[in-house]
Amino acid sequence: MGLFSAAVSWYDEFQRLYDTIPCVEVQALKEHNDQVLHLSFSHSGCLFASCSKDCTVKIWSNELDISLQHSSNMRPYNWSYTQFSQFNSDDSLLLVSGVFVGPHNSSSGEIAVISMENFTLLSRVRNKPYDVFGCWLNETNLISGNLHRIGRITSCSVLWLNNAFQGIESENVNVVKRLFKIQNLNASTIRTVMVADCSRYDSPDLLLDYEEQLAASSTCPVFDLGSDSEEEEAKPKQMPEPAVQEFLDDGGVTAEDGLQQFFDDIMEGRVRPAMTETELETKVAELFVRNRTKPPELNLLSTDSNSKTKYLIFTTGCLTYSPHQIGIKRILPHQMTTAGPVLGEERRSDEFFDSLDHVIDIHGHIIGMGLSPDHRYLYVNSRAWPRDCVISDPMQPPPIAEEIDLHVFDLKTMKEVKRALRAHRAYTPNEECFFIFLDVSRDFVASGAEDRHGYIWDRHYNICLAKLQHDNVVNSVAFSPVEQELLLTASDDTTIKVWRSPRTVRIQQARKPRPRKLLFSWLMNQRS
Repeated sequence: MGLFSAAVSWYDEFQRLYDTIPCVEVQALKEHNDQVLHLSFSHSGCLFASCSKDCTVKIWSNELDISLQHSSNMRPYNWSYTQFSQFNSDDSLLLVSGVFVGPHNSSSGEIAVISMENFTLLSRVRNKPYDVFGCWLNETNLISGNLHRIGRITSCSVLWLNNAFQGIESENVNVVKRLFKIQNLNASTIRTVMVADCSRYDSPDLLLDYEEQLAASSTCPVFDLGSDSEEEEAKPKQMPEPAVQEFLDDGGVTAEDGLQQFFDDIMEGRVRPAMTETELETKVAELFVRNRTKPPELNLLSTDSNSKTKYLIFTTGCLTYSPHQIGIKRILPHQMTTAGPVLGEERRSDEFFDSLDHVIDIHGHIIGMGLSPDHRYLYVNSRAWPRDCVISDPMQPPPIAEEIDLHVFDLKTMKEVKRALRAHRAYTPNEECFFIFLDVSRDFVASGAEDRHGYIWDRHYNICLAKLQHDNVVNSVAFSPVEQELLLTASDDTTIKVWRSPRTVRIQQARKPRPRKLLFSWLMNQRS
C-alpha cells in the first residue's frame, strides 16, 4: 500500500490517522425517549436535526456543549414516527419525513417543511411509500413520491416536484409538478431518493487514488441504458417466455398487437402459457411497457461539467421487492421548477412511462446510501445475496449475508472504484431489514450497524479506523460538514452520542480554566 497522492509523509499520515479521527465520546444526548433513527447537519454546521420513534424532530445547537434548541411533536398530524430530515441549501428550511399511523403493512407517509426562522410548519406533502424519504432539489423545491398499484406485483412510481410554500402560493401559481413516472416490476418500488449535483464534479474536495484498484474491484454491473455502443450487447436481457415470444417474432407484429393476440388465445383456450400467474403478470407488464416508455437520454456521461444538470438517485429493483438496484435519472434544468403544466410535459401515448438513464445492480439488499461532500462518489451499504442464487418468486427474495458491504461508485465514470469495505454487520432477515444511514466526509466514511457499533473507515487506504460503542443498533451517523473531527451517532438505545478527535479534545481541555486556578482566585477574593 503506497502513500496516497496528497499526503506529505508517512509520519504526517500516522498523525492524521491517530489524532484526527472522531473516536472520543464527549457527550451523550438523552432527550429522545425512543429509538433515534436519523441525524442531519445544516450546511453551516451550526445546527443539526434528529428524528425518532418518539415522533419528534429535534433541532440542536452545535456549540462546544451541544444543547436542544427546539422540538416539534408530529403526532397531531397522525404521524407514527419521524424517520429522516434534510436542511435546504441555505439552511432556512428543514424537510422532515415521517410515517403515518396505520396497519403494519401500510406504506403511507408524509413530508413536512419547517421554517428555521421561527420553527413554524409551512407545508405538508403526501409521500408513498414512506421510505422514498424525500429530498431537496433546490432551495425551495422538494421531491416526494407516490405509488399506484397496477396488479398484484406490478405498480407505477410517480416522483413529484413540490414547492415548499404551498399554503401561500397555491392560489396563484403551480406548487406541484410531475417529474417522472416509472413502472415497477416484481413488487419492486422506488425508494430512498437523493440528488447529486453534477456541476461539483470538476472541483472535488478530494481526488481519491482509485485507478490502481479499478481493474480488480468491479463486482457490481453498471448498465448505461442510454448508450448505443456495442458494449451494451453484453448486458443480460430478460426474454419473454416462448408462449409470449412467438407472437413478438411473428413478422411485423408489434408488442401491443402480440399482447392482444396472446390474451385472445388464452381466453379462447388455444394456448396455455407454461408460467405461473405471477410470471404471466410480469410478462404482460413488460410487453405493455415496451411501446409505452419514453426512451432514455443518450450518453449520460457526456454531461457538460459546467451545466446545472443534476442526477436523481434512488433504490429500485427488477427481480423482487427488496431493493437491489440503484436507478439514476438525469434532471434537466427546465425540470427544476414547478412552473408550467401541473402534470409536467405533455406525453404522447408511446411515452406513458419514463425510462432510467443508468442502473447499478448490487446483487444484494441495499440498506444505505450516501454521497461524498463533492457529490462525485456514491457510497452504498448492502447485504449480499448468494453468488448463484435464482429468484423464482418475487415475494421470496434470497437470504442475505450478515456482513455489510460498503461499495463505492464514481458518478462521473459510472464505475465501481473500490473493493467493498467490510467490518460492520447486520442480523435482521429480508422482511425485517431496515435502513442504516452512512455519511462521508473529506477523509472518512462512517456507518451505523446492527452490532451495537458505529464504524469509521479511511477513504484513502480502505482501512477501518474506529468502532464507536452503543448499547443497541446504531441507525445513523453524521459528520459535521465544516469539521470532520466531529461525528454524531444515533441508536436504538435512545441516545445521540457526540464524538470528537483526540486532537480536538486536547485543544478544548487546554482552553478550560483549571480547578486549582479557580480555587486560588476564590481564596484571594475572600482575603480581600
